[in-house]
Amino acid sequence: MKFTLLLINKSKEDYLNIGFKEYESRLKHYAKFETVVFELPKKLKFPSQYAQKVEEGKLLLNQLSSCDFLVLLDERGSYLSSEKFANQVQKWQNAGMSNIIFVIGGPFGFSEEVYKRANYQLGLSKMTLTHQMVRLFFLEQLYRAHTIIKGEKYHH
Repeated sequence: MKFTLLLINKSKEDYLNIGFKEYESRLKHYAKFETVVFELPKKLKFPSQYAQKVEEGKLLLNQLSSCDFLVLLDERGSYLSSEKFANQVQKWQNAGMSNIIFVIGGPFGFSEEVYKRANYQLGLSKMTLTHQMVRLFFLEQLYRAHTIIKGEKYHH
């Protein structure tokens, strides 16, 4: 099983990048993991939030194949404890999913086309988090899920 995290634009925050790289390194001991960043053209101006979501959605959907299992990290998603998230990851593994793609959308969320394509929606917090911080928090939780599955001490 492979896990992929799709991101829009690179993070400019060094402290978050350092943490992200740390958990990315840890996670690779448990699972195949890849981060894919796609950049929106810097000069591109959108007439509305809706237009931006549609353009981001097109870029995102072009990254997927029909057999990819798409998980949106979204405020509309299910809120799971770390243990329940680990159980969900284990269920996906047991079901033989070959590629699970997690996506953090842009600042205005996802287009309707992306919601229609999604197989699962996962919420991280009812509080509003920056998209930059969500990257680090999610990666830590994916790593934690794998340590829970393996019965390791990381999760007390």
